[in-house]
Amino acid sequence: MLKILTPRLKLREWKEKDKEPFFKLNSDPRVMEFMPKLLSKQESDSFVERIKTHFRDYQYGLFAVELIEDKSFIGFIGLSIPKFDAFFTPCVEIGWRLAYDYWGKGYATEGAKASLDYGFQELGLSEIVSFTASQNVRSRKVMERINMKYIDEFNHPVLPKGHPLEKHVLYKILQPISY
Repeated sequence: MLKILTPRLKLREWKEKDKEPFFKLNSDPRVMEFMPKLLSKQESDSFVERIKTHFRDYQYGLFAVELIEDKSFIGFIGLSIPKFDAFFTPCVEIGWRLAYDYWGKGYATEGAKASLDYGFQELGLSEIVSFTASQNVRSRKVMERINMKYIDEFNHPVLPKGHPLEKHVLYKILQPISY
């Protein structure tokens, strides 16, 4: 079974028992502030199934994240392929979504760094992108802490014109050159 260990986190494939805490975070307005909407139980469970399918199809994906200390499920961090057309697609995106109680502890940065290492070293990717709503300062700070560089602003093609979250920012990191 595929997994990545960091000093405090285990990034692993999904288990059935992850669905309930995942639904809790997907229905938390604080966590979903920069997402188009809160997810219903069915939508959240379907998202997990899409993540599992991505793992089967590509051998990587958005890992379930648990704390090594007490095995608590806290959200996801990992790599995925966006399913929309934009000037930067096709691409591999790094993303994260953590339960509110685990914000501000450095977990997103720690797990994202490990995911970048996995993408570059194990998968041989040449670049990885990340994007979020322009207003999402917290995620943008994580992108900057993991050495991603701001590239451009774009209108997210899945969101309707004029939607409050339509404006997104794109960040990118290239595979480090090793000598």
